[in-house]
Amino acid sequence: MTTSSQLPLPPFPPEGEVGKILLTEEQIQSRVAVLGEELARKYQGVTPLFVAVMKGSVIFVADLLRAYHGPVEFDAMVVSSYGDALRSSGVVKIVKDLDTPAAGRHVVLVEDIVDTGLTMQYLLNHFEQQGASSVAVCSLLVREGTDTAGLRIDHVGFEIPHDFVIGYGLDAAQIYRNLPFVGVFTGTVDH
Repeated sequence: MTTSSQLPLPPFPPEGEVGKILLTEEQIQSRVAVLGEELARKYQGVTPLFVAVMKGSVIFVADLLRAYHGPVEFDAMVVSSYGDALRSSGVVKIVKDLDTPAAGRHVVLVEDIVDTGLTMQYLLNHFEQQGASSVAVCSLLVREGTDTAGLRIDHVGFEIPHDFVIGYGLDAAQIYRNLPFVGVFTGTVDH
């Protein structure tokens, strides 16, 4: 009798789905540790509210919370401007808002990638309107040359080229979030 643990697993990701690896697991973990230390110093003496912008930031925020030394609260919201597409629709909508009120809080928006800046600008305005004491942005990735005029990104992990990337929370049609690295997606999204 063969158990499921004895069956060979197909390669993941499949051949041809990932081109160049932009950021290794080790590079990411090292930078996340630094970001956690920066944030802990910045919010010493207060309890910030880390807000994960889901789904892409799920792995990043989990590691960032572990790297943060101090009291912190956590909540998550789901915001969409992509759907299953490879390009932003240009329309931001809140699919699921916070359960924790943001009024009077020091909010840290934790994002996987700032691409056009549209989602972050929308969320900054959203939390300012809700009466947050302060709102900071911590993004794992920012695209090179992103026009962020008027958009404040307080903590950046890495600047990356304009390739479509997957891994470490980033997806192509909801797949590949579980890769431990960030790589260039070279496959297709036809599932």
